[in-house]
Amino acid sequence: MPPRRVAYLGPVGTFSEAAARLYAPAAEHLAQPNTAAIAHAVEQGAADVGIVPIENSLEGSVPDTLDLLIHESKLSICAEVVVPIVQCLMVKAGTTLDRIRTVHSHPQSLGQCRHFLERTLPHAEQMAHVSNAAAVQEMLKREDAAAIGPERSAELYGAQVLQRCVQDRSPNDTRFVVLADADHSPTGKDKTSLCFEVQDRPGALLSVVQAISGRGINLRKIESRPSKEQLGTYLFLVDLEGHRLEPAVAAALDEIRQFCRPEHTRVFGSYPRFESERRP
Repeated sequence: MPPRRVAYLGPVGTFSEAAARLYAPAAEHLAQPNTAAIAHAVEQGAADVGIVPIENSLEGSVPDTLDLLIHESKLSICAEVVVPIVQCLMVKAGTTLDRIRTVHSHPQSLGQCRHFLERTLPHAEQMAHVSNAAAVQEMLKREDAAAIGPERSAELYGAQVLQRCVQDRSPNDTRFVVLADADHSPTGKDKTSLCFEVQDRPGALLSVVQAISGRGINLRKIESRPSKEQLGTYLFLVDLEGHRLEPAVAAALDEIRQFCRPEHTRVFGSYPRFESERRP
């Protein structure tokens, strides 16, 4: 059954709102101030699901979301949505490029436009905000500022777009994941996400990879993240094709646990691959 209430990173006009509208256009969309609040809304029953950014094609993984999944929440991933990102440079009406002294945006957006900012506004101070829409609202209080974000936020808040498509490369896509109390049932075109910390011995990570590849399972992504326990200890995050209930994937997950610390091994969920996802 489609969700009735979807929590997303607000305020209105963010790329997260665009993801929520794409995933569940008929739902009530509930703006939240940060990633933790999105999860809390789902855990407390104020929202049926929450949608959070997890990966961008230019800037890589979103640390806040990874930390939420690893350390802070027991919610599962039940779906994913891929949103094309078009960044716009916008100002308060009447502000010209030569007057801009600060540029406001979300850290991911600033990173996606790094070279553009170095070329176009090399002396402007970059100001990070919790969301693009919040950055636009703050920028509009100033006569010498600009913001970077979606064109919808300019339309909503009355900003003037100076330049469109200021991201350093195109296509520029962000993958969002949908968090719920449980993951999705098998569809035949699924993906499974998990994290683990291998035992401290030679070949442990290789054994994990072989447990996956030896069963003909396609490993879509692997990266490491500090465990937050001590320097030099890492968690590995993996996306693989298939559902955790499929026999081959289930067997691989069972074997993986033999080489990992159980307290730091968790399947985030299995869910349908987004139908418009670009394949290598």
